[in-house]
Amino acid sequence: MFPLRDTQPSYSKPVITVLLIVVNILIFLFEYSLDPYTRNAFMSAYGLVPDHFAITSVFTSMFLHAGWLHVLGNMWFLWIFGDNIEDILGHGKFLLFYLLCGVAAALTQFFADPFSRVPMVGASGAIAGVMGAYMVKFPRARIETFVFVLFFFFTFDVPAWAMLIYWFVLQLFGGFGSIAASQYSRAGGTAFLAHVGGFVAGMVLVFLLGTRQPYHRRRDLSW
Repeated sequence: MFPLRDTQPSYSKPVITVLLIVVNILIFLFEYSLDPYTRNAFMSAYGLVPDHFAITSVFTSMFLHAGWLHVLGNMWFLWIFGDNIEDILGHGKFLLFYLLCGVAAALTQFFADPFSRVPMVGASGAIAGVMGAYMVKFPRARIETFVFVLFFFFTFDVPAWAMLIYWFVLQLFGGFGSIAASQYSRAGGTAFLAHVGGFVAGMVLVFLLGTRQPYHRRRDLSW
């Protein structure tokens, strides 16, 4: 299932969401301009390598991506869900929330596989936090979803809670599989447990940081 749009209205301009998308795209374009050898060195230097853990890499790794599908997929999910969470938190809190979710995601993956020498890159852990916050704050919103089955494709609306729980369960099982696979291979792959950590962090942090008063006044109407 791939989300196309949601039904939850946003009442403010998603300034930080747009800024994050622009920054991620610009950094990726810089990566893409490098020759393969330099690009690999750049990813190793600024991606999060658990075996050579550095706190600065926790932050820089959130803005690096491994390919076009990686960056465009992440930015699309951020666009779908980010504006509503920015709307209820406010611009400054949303940026802090996003970065904290990214940190939680990176640390979850680090503790799961602390001796990995594969650079971990991508905004998906932070975006998973946005999705976790969306699930607990807008569970009854509808998500128009694209589904491709064999040679056919169609769209339908699903409740946000159903789609996001489905996504979370996939990440959870993928994480268990990745732990087992890491015992036999040091190859790179999807950091499923980073997604799990980010998602759970988002569910918690959106309550700890607190939402803006206008959100409380209109919440029932938005549902």
